[in-house]
Amino acid sequence: MSNQTPPVAEMKPKVLTTHGHERVDNYFWLKERENPEVISYLEAENSYTDAMMKHTEPLQEKLFQEITGRIKKDDASVPYFDRGYYYYTRYEGGKEYPFYCRKKGSLQAEEEILLNVNEMAEGFSYYRVVGLRISPDNMMLSFGVDTLSRRQYTIHVKNLKTGEILPDAIANTTGSAAWAADSKTFFYTQKDHTLRAYKISRHTLGQKEDQVVFEEKDPTFSTFVYTSKSNRYIIQGSYSTLSHEYRFLDAENPMGEFSVIHPRERNLEYDVWHYGDQFYIKTNDNAQNFRLMKAPVSAPGKSNWTEVIAHRDDVLLTGIDIFNDFLVVSERKGGLKQIRIMNQKSGEEHYLPFEESAYFASTTTNVDFETEQLRYRYSSLTTPMSTFEYNMKTKEKKLLKQTEVLGGFDKSKYVTERVEATAKDGTKIPVSIVHAKSVKKDGTNPTLLYGYGSYGNSMEAYFRSTIISLMDRGFVFAIAHIRGGQEMGRSWYEDGKLLKKKNTFTDFIDCGEFMIAEKYADPDRLFGLGGSAGGLLIGAVINMRPDLFNGVIAAVPFVDVITTMLDEDIPLTTSEYDEWGNPNVKEYYDYILSYSPYDNVEAKDYPNILITTGLHDSQVQYWEPAKWTAKLRELKTDDNRLLLYTQMDAGHGGASGRFEAYRETALEYAFLLDLAGIED
Repeated sequence: MSNQTPPVAEMKPKVLTTHGHERVDNYFWLKERENPEVISYLEAENSYTDAMMKHTEPLQEKLFQEITGRIKKDDASVPYFDRGYYYYTRYEGGKEYPFYCRKKGSLQAEEEILLNVNEMAEGFSYYRVVGLRISPDNMMLSFGVDTLSRRQYTIHVKNLKTGEILPDAIANTTGSAAWAADSKTFFYTQKDHTLRAYKISRHTLGQKEDQVVFEEKDPTFSTFVYTSKSNRYIIQGSYSTLSHEYRFLDAENPMGEFSVIHPRERNLEYDVWHYGDQFYIKTNDNAQNFRLMKAPVSAPGKSNWTEVIAHRDDVLLTGIDIFNDFLVVSERKGGLKQIRIMNQKSGEEHYLPFEESAYFASTTTNVDFETEQLRYRYSSLTTPMSTFEYNMKTKEKKLLKQTEVLGGFDKSKYVTERVEATAKDGTKIPVSIVHAKSVKKDGTNPTLLYGYGSYGNSMEAYFRSTIISLMDRGFVFAIAHIRGGQEMGRSWYEDGKLLKKKNTFTDFIDCGEFMIAEKYADPDRLFGLGGSAGGLLIGAVINMRPDLFNGVIAAVPFVDVITTMLDEDIPLTTSEYDEWGNPNVKEYYDYILSYSPYDNVEAKDYPNILITTGLHDSQVQYWEPAKWTAKLRELKTDDNRLLLYTQMDAGHGGASGRFEAYRETALEYAFLLDLAGIED
């Protein structure tokens, strides 16, 4: 390993005062994105990382070839039928980007390539296409393009009859459009300087002037627009952490005015689905775990909501799919996803059977009201993602596609289980575990513990083909389903946010200690992984228990929490006051300051740390991990590795190509394997 001297960022003290409390930030200047000194520092850190990891380059290349070698090069999604066409996405050979395609009437018909993203991406270091939407007459395709990785998409429109890209290009959008019934009018969402989606406009093909139909004035709310599954309505929504509001417009009357379903109320969340003359409404109104209501389209306000599915203390209602004869309900119970089939005519109901102890299941593309066939996906830590078609009447199911894993993968060589760790306050924390069957619970195994624990996002136990490269080298992989997610219901989320946020961090610590105590993990070879808000988790945990982990990976980590949440010009700040707390209120300022990873770096020993970021990250600005790295270098008292790797051409999601993104995965795994003493 190289003995190269690490870069040292210049200290330029800046005093920050809030509520009469002073903080000195020596690295505040790293926010200056256009400052050549900042770019030089990031490049110096990259050079240092390259030098420190140079001895692992053969291993990195081997890992990259392993990981990408498991991916079927010529592959395609399961086609779905919509308005006369079968739609699917396919890949060719070693090409980095997809082909979006369709066939008219039959899968034996001639293929029509809607977009060849490989051609479109030529000459760009980053290229991403999102939000493909077909007009009702099947003639126009709208789509969003981002070439910087800031999630600021330009909407383009392609005439599918002539192949022409129309001059209608709309910049700084979320990338998705909602078509009206006339196939020449669509609605779209634009972003403000903080990248908050704040404005809905109406565009008519060929016209230069667009009309604003809604502007979200409250900076704690964001907005969106889509077409209902029935294609009858344009639905516009606004949301914050604690409140939702929806409006609707007849798609046959795109020049009309939107009507509100129910005005926003503090702490009232609801989502809507249209069917027939009703709106189905999932809401937390008098229902912490949500219940299902319905209301007439003619009078959809809350006073007219009638109950379809009551609230249950032990079941979280997450969503629905509506068919003429069936209502399909997505739920979560005991930390696991469930799919409930309700026959709306007979009143009979049943659940899809899932046999593994830890798994992921969800409905997928279901565009037809008339069908008895439900499309759903299933996966586990040992079962590749599988798409099924299930007859809701006969209960027969058919496997349409299972992701093919090349390289001789055999699921019988691995075992998955779901266990419970006990938190300090007695709460049982689910942990999903997978490892090779040959691994013994004898306290000698290198172990990677992954967590997130924010926004109510549940970390699912689905198949991750990359992990095979760790498991085949003796690693145990575990997911800690810590509070702040929503695995165990809405209360699980609420017990890991705002003034209870530290539960998230202590849960992860308790799960790590559990892995050691139960002899899954070698205490000297336990590693932690988290990204974005999961990077905050990692940062807080190594401040609290720096001795627990041999090494950690913090990907695009949100670690400068207090300074970021005080800056309303940074993306995501105002909309997340109800997640972290508004530090302009002293109670929240004091609490956030007590765990913010950057503010709590101390002169002490830390584990080995690999930090990754992207210069153009729109979610967590690059300077947070850069500042954190600089402060750790200044204060830490150990000789362990501290590496910062910045993707200079990418953002929050890393590289855009199908294969190239795994270069960073190979770097991360080489970092772990090297620390674990595994050379090959």
